[in-house]
Amino acid sequence: MLRKLAFTGIKSRLRDYLVLFTGLVISSGVFYMFEALATNPQFLKSSTNGMSTASFIFQFGSVLLTVISLVYIFYANSFLLSMRQHDYGIFMMLGAKPSKIGHLILTETLVIGLISSVVGVILGCILTASLGSYLMKNILQNDIASFQAVYLPAILITLGLYLVLFVIAGLINRRKLTKTPILELLKKDSQPNRPQLKPINQIIQVILGVGSLAIGYYVMANLIKFTELGIPIALVTIVLGSYFLFNAVFVWLVVLLKKSKWAQRGINNFTLSQLGFRIRNYTKILATVSILFALALGAITVGMGFGKDMDLYTQGTSAYTMGIKDPSRAVKKKVADLNTEKKVSYVQKQRGNTVYYLKDEFNKKPFQKTDNKWVKEASKGKNVNISYKNYDGNKLQKDPSALYSYQQDFENDVKVVSGDEFKKIQAPRQELYLFRVKDIKHNKSDLDQIVKTAYPKNYQKMRTGIPGEYSSYLAALEIFGGFEFMGFFLGIAFLAMLASCLMFKILSGANSDKHRYEMLNKLGVRRKVLRRSISREIMVLYALPGILGIVHVLFGLQLFKTLLLAPYRGIWLPFLIFIVLYLIYYLITVKLYERIVLPDVKIDK
Repeated sequence: MLRKLAFTGIKSRLRDYLVLFTGLVISSGVFYMFEALATNPQFLKSSTNGMSTASFIFQFGSVLLTVISLVYIFYANSFLLSMRQHDYGIFMMLGAKPSKIGHLILTETLVIGLISSVVGVILGCILTASLGSYLMKNILQNDIASFQAVYLPAILITLGLYLVLFVIAGLINRRKLTKTPILELLKKDSQPNRPQLKPINQIIQVILGVGSLAIGYYVMANLIKFTELGIPIALVTIVLGSYFLFNAVFVWLVVLLKKSKWAQRGINNFTLSQLGFRIRNYTKILATVSILFALALGAITVGMGFGKDMDLYTQGTSAYTMGIKDPSRAVKKKVADLNTEKKVSYVQKQRGNTVYYLKDEFNKKPFQKTDNKWVKEASKGKNVNISYKNYDGNKLQKDPSALYSYQQDFENDVKVVSGDEFKKIQAPRQELYLFRVKDIKHNKSDLDQIVKTAYPKNYQKMRTGIPGEYSSYLAALEIFGGFEFMGFFLGIAFLAMLASCLMFKILSGANSDKHRYEMLNKLGVRRKVLRRSISREIMVLYALPGILGIVHVLFGLQLFKTLLLAPYRGIWLPFLIFIVLYLIYYLITVKLYERIVLPDVKIDK
């Protein structure tokens, strides 16, 4: 019987449950993809550079997603409980024991968790097979021949984790409901939580809110000073500041607007009353949504920022794509087939741990090094063109440090000597062959073949250890590419969860609002006017956390000024993408709300 009631309850609220499913499915799907990429042994073994950093990045993303998913599941289940509490109250009035009702709640919660997790895993497999392959092929530039999109350990981890989260949420909901009096369950939805304007309390909360946000923003801008305490301090102060600000400003704004002349126009007073009916309950969710909004937008913005910085970091690390010691004719032939900007070779001798170079050769063919002024230009958000400085024999003889990065053994000492000194050194002559391609990304496959030809026995080791821009590019692909990919999908997952939370909060009160729209309709209010009132009410609930979330991101990007060259460069693109997606959720919420409160409303004639 309980099982039948559980499934009947889910079926009766299928439209509301679909909102919950959206966030849960996307969350579990992205989690599975991260786990499959981070733990799949075929992926790790087939990688020529080990992918250890990328694996850590995706595991970090999984942990962060788990924390946010836990908060989301608690909120979502509390909304479901609020929608079903009237039914539970009726069951208890008819003689159902609290323990049986508690068992019913837990059953419903686990059914939701199991279905959404299974669908999420299926979605995750699809994402891993498609976008995961795109990640490895186009971002990480890795061989995907032995990669498996369907990976059983990742499936078990995902299902196990989300079921545990749902069990915890179900137990909390069960305890909460069984401790609530029956009359409160039956009447709680119809009990208003009207705001009372207390100027002193409101002013204190505004001061606390602004002060907390100011502290949080200052800590993020000066994270180095606060070391490991910085992030916890910023998180606590920003969460508290958001809550105080919403609780003070939002309540104050609604109450003051209801006393204005604008409230007397049309049905504006009705719209404000709708917001004020459960205003205190909205402040908590709006503060939470503003934090989730900032996390989602920040993840996408930072991820795209890492992608933009990858090329600059790669080009700025070295003036030459590769430095090969004693290249064979086959290697030089492959280099000749490339679209190169510069090719140069220098004679060297090695005795012990010291490598000697001929001074006259650098006078004839100056050695080049990247000019570091590009870092300052990039940090100011300017368009950067990498330039190079020439080093002749005299400069290198005084300071040969520019040559150290082209030694395969970094413990070697380097000296630049005259021709006479060079002749006296009893060691075989060797060649350091340097070249620079115009586009390393376009020539990557050819560069891979050059390394295989030059070092056929230890290709995997030399691929990441060969001096020059090439090895830096591989490292950047793993780190920056991994962060770019992870940031985008974390942002999408956070967006789905925050929008679902807000949709749930709004839609959970739609059924109790229906009779109010019926009254307005019978009074002759046009459907167009009712729709405008609904869109304005919901727009306020979406706009307020969105605006505060954008402010959080603009200050929060200060956290990444030590990792990103220019955190604010080109932020219009991720902001535009995110805002468009956010507006889509807003429009969906409006349409769902209208279908609940308007479809059956007709004017009696």
